Amino acid sequence: MFLRSSCLLQREHVWCFRMTSPYFSQSMPVVTRRAEKLASCTAAASLLSGRRDADARSSVAIKTEEEETRVSQQTASLSTLDGTQDLLQLATTQPKLESDAPLLSSQSRRRRKLKVEYDEGGSQVKMEHWEPPAWKTQLGHIREMRSSRDAPVDSMGAKKCCDAEAPANVRRFQVLVSLMLSSQTKDQVTAAAMQKLRAHGCTAEKLLSTDDKTLGKLIYPVGFWRNKVKFLKMTAAMLVKDYGGDIPDSLEGLVRLPGVGPKMAHLAMDIAWDQVSGIGVDTHVHRISNRLGWLRKPTKNPEATRKALQEWLPRDLWSEINWLLVGFGQQVCLPTNPLCSLCLNQYSCPSAHQSSPAKLLKVRSPPSLCPDAFEAKTESGQETVFNVEKKEDPQCVNPITQGRKLKRNIKH
Repeated sequence: MFLRSSCLLQREHVWCFRMTSPYFSQSMPVVTRRAEKLASCTAAASLLSGRRDADARSSVAIKTEEEETRVSQQTASLSTLDGTQDLLQLATTQPKLESDAPLLSSQSRRRRKLKVEYDEGGSQVKMEHWEPPAWKTQLGHIREMRSSRDAPVDSMGAKKCCDAEAPANVRRFQVLVSLMLSSQTKDQVTAAAMQKLRAHGCTAEKLLSTDDKTLGKLIYPVGFWRNKVKFLKMTAAMLVKDYGGDIPDSLEGLVRLPGVGPKMAHLAMDIAWDQVSGIGVDTHVHRISNRLGWLRKPTKNPEATRKALQEWLPRDLWSEINWLLVGFGQQVCLPTNPLCSLCLNQYSCPSAHQSSPAKLLKVRSPPSLCPDAFEAKTESGQETVFNVEKKEDPQCVNPITQGRKLKRNIKH
């Protein structure tokens, strides 16, 4: 039961009752329905104002975050632009002095520096030098086999086809003509053609005034003689017009002549002008260099062989290598059926015995072991000379001569 208190308070039409009950240790105010409605309105208003304050605070926070994001993006773009401008400035201008170091921005200071390494011997870059194994030994053996100088190139090459008593310009012109005729032609045929040309008059003016039919008869039967007649007439006309009948003294000028290739130009510079401009590589040099493994990679044409040889072969050997390998290819390292059993490089050549004749010739004792006379000591210690009659010993043969006989027998 509730007990009405003795005092009633009236405030803004709100009646407040204080109720007491034995069940409560403290008294609590009781609000009527009208007071409850007023209190709810007041609470709603306070809640609405609180939400407005919260929304305002959240909008301010969002604007602050957007402003911070925009500022950070601008800072990043400016820093990137500064770094790019610094890189462009460093790439297009000279290195700055030490006194200008404090002026560099913090962005450029933080750039990663390039690490530059140098060789122990200096700042020059070391290039890999390749050379074939045992090439010096093989070259020495070829020199030994070519010591007799009895190959066709030794007596009928371009150096021997010119007239030694002719004027210098005529002699140089004859060297060029012999080189042009030697393409795809054996030295014996070239020498015979040059002998007929010299008898007719082998000068630029004389060949220019000779008709094609007569010139063809003079150089026949060299390989591709009809084309060479045209090349000789065109070359003679250019030499008379531009060089006064002489030949150019440069590699570029020689190559521009009709019918003159790199091999002829390098040999003409060496023989006619005594200047080494490169290695003259013909079919013999091309074949033997590939057989001996003197090239880093096998080549398919003489020009590629020339470039590969000049990469490692010492320059002082460029003039000699053509003469050595051409004669060696004419006598021992033949295009077909090479005489590998007679070659001193048969144990170091990677192509030895691959295309040799089926029946290899046995290596005989060298001629030095078959003397015409020898000395012997008697029991008393006195030296006595015994003369031996010259007889053909089957064990004493010339390997080059025997190789030629074998080649003739194989053909027949």
